[in-house]
Order: sequence, then structure tokens, then C-alpha cells
Amino acid sequence: MFSSKSDEWETPQDLFDELNKEFNFTLDPCATNENHKCLKYYTKEDDGLSKDWFEETVFVNPPYGRVLKDWVKKCYEESKKFNITIVMLIPARTDTKYQHEYIFKYAKAICFIKGRLKFSNQNNSAPFPNQIVIFSNDLNYNKIKLLNKYGFVILLK
Repeated sequence: MFSSKSDEWETPQDLFDELNKEFNFTLDPCATNENHKCLKYYTKEDDGLSKDWFEETVFVNPPYGRVLKDWVKKCYEESKKFNITIVMLIPARTDTKYQHEYIFKYAKAICFIKGRLKFSNQNNSAPFPNQIVIFSNDLNYNKIKLLNKYGFVILLK
């Protein structure tokens, strides 16, 4: 993880496209003008952490630095507040406080991705494992089947 000069890891386009076919994302709250995946997006200057995400289906690939815990907490809070679906692509760090306080307790599902992702802005595969975390009340068979394509899926509630 610490071998990169940046904490921003651009989502592989093919992974996003497949997830988007099933989830129909409407908001990318932690993007740049160059790498946003949805028509509606927030940049660092817009501060997606400070916005309400109501009436959205949200794809979140946050910066992987110290603020990652804030994004995980925000995803949990927004999913409960507005009863929306949020899909996160984040490092698989099962020892972290946020993993235990928010993901294991409140997420609907986790997909531990098999192998290492090759992010769009990198020459090599990531030096860390990743997970897809779903906060939602609506996780149907087709969504679970898609997640199974990428790795080991655990349904949490």
C-alpha cells in the first residue's frame, strides 16, 4: 500500500462497467474531473463527504489514505439515512477499526476480490488486496452472481 505516491486508485473501467450494468450508478462522490464514472460526481473540491446522497445509487472508490475510514462511515450513514444502495471498492483490510465498526456490522455483503486489481492509473497490479462492500437493502440473485465472478462473497445480513 505504501509503495504509491498517491492515495487515489482509478477504478478499472471494465470492473466499473460490469457493476454499473447491474447496479445502475447515478453518483460518484469521490472523483476527479478526469476519472469520474458517473454523470453526477463530486471532486475533492466539492467535498462529497459533506453532501447528502439521497435518491442516488452510489459508487465509491475513495482515496485509500487516512480519510478512508471517513468514507466508510459516510457510506454506512447515507445508506441508512436515505435507504440507498452504495457499492464501495476499497482495500481489504480486515484488521481495521472501520472494517469491524461499519462493514462487518452493517454491510449487506462483501466480495473479497480474487487476485490483485490493475487500477486504470497504474502500470502494475495493486500491492494490496481489494474488496467490494455493499450497503443496501436490495441485493438480488443477479447482483450476488456478478460479485461471485470477482471473488469470494460473504452475505452479512
